[in-house]
Order: sequence, then structure tokens, then C-alpha cells
Amino acid sequence: MIQNYSRIALPLKISFLIFSMVLNCMGVIILQLSATNISYTNLGFLEAFKDLPIAIFSLFAATFINRFGSKTSLIFSLLIVAICCILLPFVGGFWFFKLWFAIMGISFSVAKISVYGILRNNILQEIPLAKVMSSVEASFMIGIFVVNIGFGWLISSPYSEYWKFGFWIISLLALANVFLLMKTGVLADAEHSQIFSFSEITGFFNRKYFLFFLIIFSIVFIEQNFNSWLPSFYKKHLNVNSFFALQASAFLALFSYIGRIVTARIIQHFSLARYFIGCTIAILLMLFLFQTLVTNGYLQITLFIFPLIGLFLSPLYPVISSQTINHIRKAEIHLFTSLIVIFSSLGSSVGSVIMSYVFQFEYGGYYALFISGAVIVLLLLSFIYFRSYVSKKENNY
Repeated sequence: MIQNYSRIALPLKISFLIFSMVLNCMGVIILQLSATNISYTNLGFLEAFKDLPIAIFSLFAATFINRFGSKTSLIFSLLIVAICCILLPFVGGFWFFKLWFAIMGISFSVAKISVYGILRNNILQEIPLAKVMSSVEASFMIGIFVVNIGFGWLISSPYSEYWKFGFWIISLLALANVFLLMKTGVLADAEHSQIFSFSEITGFFNRKYFLFFLIIFSIVFIEQNFNSWLPSFYKKHLNVNSFFALQASAFLALFSYIGRIVTARIIQHFSLARYFIGCTIAILLMLFLFQTLVTNGYLQITLFIFPLIGLFLSPLYPVISSQTINHIRKAEIHLFTSLIVIFSSLGSSVGSVIMSYVFQFEYGGYYALFISGAVIVLLLLSFIYFRSYVSKKENNY
């Protein structure tokens, strides 16, 4: 069924690219607004205005998608993004950023559930699904790279006061992708009910799936601490300018893209469990190396080491998601994906709020050490998950 996927690959990748840019411009906004009288703690809670609406709306989004279909729902979410990006430069005030991120979060919940539903309904086998999801999720990393490079150039140029107009480019891309989706053939959904019962939702909260959701929470917790706060760490503690600080996130995203592309190419040669565990251990070792170099004053070397973590961080989300989603019935995929989105958004929000206090109280020099703690938790959870469940099926871990 992968042949069916190749027909719709481009609009799905562009959709993830667009939402990556609007959701991961947080590092840019933190840099720009922290130069005013807005505190780090207020900026940290700005993340919650993006993530909590995602968590709250996700179950409703699944019902919405069941009613109108994945393709129509994805188009609707892209149109909302286009309109909001056009309006952003004309509305001042911190309050509008809160509203803007809330709308972006709700639109993303619709888009992600739609895309995952499309993929699950067209690809039936675990390894091909892991390859395809890694490929589509890779475009999410390119979005982070593009938004940091683009806005980094803009805010360091003579036109820096017009930085908000950079969102117009995202708006044009969203409109172009709507046109592309409309020209794409019909994307069939599995037949399922339009209203989810409470018993269906609680059915996913057995020990196995709850452990999976905790792993998803931990992965996104770690990713968000990199994506949103790495520029501030580089500027505040490594003493680089705003442009170079944003390039740190950009190249982290670039290496993350490479990591997902490589994963898509080689994953069929590895056990998913061993691949996941290996990447997690590599992240932990690099974080310890990074903190050691920072503590001993080797700051110049650290500027180039941190982005390499993306090679090992980026495969985690698509690998664990594809491994689990492959065993979910088509009729339940929208509901299950909505739960993934909920735990992802909670991980993002909690991670950013905690890191905002780390920076506010001047503990940012231990940035890598704080993230290491989350990676250790992730490693323990993944050992339990793969040892308890996957080994019973694969008999090779």
C-alpha cells in the first residue's frame, strides 16, 4: 500500500513543514520579546497557550475529522494557519501571541490526527510504516531549520523591525498546499463512529499504552527544551548574538532531519527496540560530554557539539509511534492519535514551563544537566516498555 502513499507524500510533508514553522517559532519569539520587559516565566507560560488547547481539543478534533474526513479537515486547518499568519503583523500586544498560539495548537491537533489517520489507513506493515513516518516527520525538522534560518536573517538585517511580516511567507505556503491537496486524489478513511464513548477512551489506559504515552510525553518534553530554549541558552550562557543563537536551533533541526531520513532508509535492518534504546543512550552520553565541556570552559567546542544530538533525538518519536500505531485498529486510529497529541502537548508545555524557571532563577548554565535527567527517565521507561511487550512479539531483544 506504500504506492498509495507516494501519491500524497508531497502535501503531507508540506503540511508538517508549515505546522513545524508556526509551532517552533517560539525560540524566535522568546528572543525578540525577552528584549522587552516580558520575563522568562511569562514567556515559558506562552508555550502552554499553544499546548494546552492541543490537549483539550484533541478528542473533539478526532470527532471532527471522523465527520468531515481527513482531507477536508487538513485543508481547513491549513486555511486557519494562513489567515492567522496574515493577521499577526497588524495586531500588537502580548495577549495576541497567546491567542495566536492557541489557534495554531488547535489547528495542529486537527492536522496531525488527519495525517496520521491517512498514513495508518494506507500502510499496514510495521517497518514500512516506520519508514514513511520517519520521512514525513523529517519535514517537521526542516520546518524548524527554515524558520530559524529565515527569521535569524530577518532580525539581524536592517529590516528587523518588520520581523513579523516573515509569517506572510508561511501563509503563502499554506495556501499553496491547500491548492495541492485539492488536486490530490480522494484520501479514504476507514469507517468508524462519529462519537467516541468514554469506554473507548479508557480502553487505551491499560499498563501497556499508558507506558507508551509516558514515553511520548518524555520525548516531547526533551525536544521542546531543545527547540524553544536552545537559542536563549546560546545567547545568555555562551555569549553569542541572536543570529548565531538561532542558527544553533536551525542546525539542530538540520541534523534532526538527517537523523529521520537515515532512519527511514536503514530501520528495516534493525530491531525497533534496539534502535530506540541505542539512540537514547547516545543522547545521554552527548549531554554529559556537553555539560563537562561547558563546566570546564570549552565553550567554542560546545557550539558545534549540541546540534549533533539531533541525529539521535529525531528518530525516537516516529520509531516508538509507528511501532505502537501498527497494532491499532483502523477504526480507532483517530482516537489513539488524539491521545498521542494530548500527551505530546502536555510534555511540550510542562517542559517549557520548567525550563523557564531554570532560566529565570539563573540556573541556565546547567541546561544540559536538567535535560539529562529527563533522558534518564525516558531510558528507564523505554527499557520497561520494550522488555515487557515488544520482546514477546519479536523474540530478538
